[in-house]
Amino acid sequence: MALMSVTEVAEYLSIQEVRVQRLERESLLMSKENDENGNPMFAREDVEKYKELAERLGGI
Repeated sequence: MALMSVTEVAEYLSIQEVRVQRLERESLLMSKENDENGNPMFAREDVEKYKELAERLGGI
């Protein structure tokens, strides 16, 4: 399982890092674990599924 940081997810989804943190806080994008600084880390597969679903619903 490849993990992505908030910055990597933001770049992949073409959104701001603050929005990624909000998605995680609202349980729309679930983190798998935290890094050594306490920042959430996301499974690449989950991020890809979220992007696909968001695009189907009209965009991110």
